[in-house]
Amino acid sequence: MKILGIDFTSTPTKRKPITCVTAELTERTLEVSSLSGWTDLFQFEEGLAQSGPWVAGIDLPFGQSRKFVNNKGWPRSWKGYVQHVSTMTRQEFRTELDDYRQNRMAGDKEHRRACDIQVGAISPQKLYGVPVALMFFEGAPRIQRSGATIPGLQDGDPNRVVIEAYPGLLARTLIGRHSYKSDTRSKQTAGQLARRQQILRYLTSDQVNSAQHQVRVTAPQELAVDPSGDALDALLCAVQASWSWQMRHANYGLPSDYDDLEGWIIDPRTQGSCV
Repeated sequence: MKILGIDFTSTPTKRKPITCVTAELTERTLEVSSLSGWTDLFQFEEGLAQSGPWVAGIDLPFGQSRKFVNNKGWPRSWKGYVQHVSTMTRQEFRTELDDYRQNRMAGDKEHRRACDIQVGAISPQKLYGVPVALMFFEGAPRIQRSGATIPGLQDGDPNRVVIEAYPGLLARTLIGRHSYKSDTRSKQTAGQLARRQQILRYLTSDQVNSAQHQVRVTAPQELAVDPSGDALDALLCAVQASWSWQMRHANYGLPSDYDDLEGWIIDPRTQGSCV
């Protein structure tokens, strides 16, 4: 099976493109064949439109929290509110989130989905620091419009399957909560490089099986060189997509009580109860 691992950015450029690892899953071996950089969102759309069969793991929040959707009065279905968001400009979306935070109590300004709480991810309303809200804004409508199958959210083309990945979760499983990347040159360290190399060594050995992903990776060591970690994160997304494909007869690894308004990060660590 062809596997894609995609590290997404809401504003791709030549300096920081959307990074895509392409690999082939044979039994339980995932062999990387290429690394691509998509410098605009149209190339991302083209990637999602390419003929299957393939499974893609993409690092961006596919949904918003149920609390936020309900409080905003948005449509009460994932497809409905994603389509609603797609009618906004980026500035209009920013204003919606900024206005929502106004006059709300501390701790109740940005809400997390059930899966975000379980894995320690930030709120998909976050506009600053890591602007995952903009990743949702630019990514989720394009994924929805692609017509691909999104387990638990959209019944689409069965030969094109897209899952929400979270490379940081797998990275923490392998090396703990140690920093392994930075987009800021002054914060890029030799220690981070050593940890990226350590992650890649784990992935290309039997260590990843202890992380329950049931796959061994064949990949060039160069994937660990990029100090931003984008190439390595794309590979981690591909590993999560590989596991999801192996779980396709069990709803691609979704827990039985996932929230179909919010979406879900798919990984062995999140397969249990959402509670």
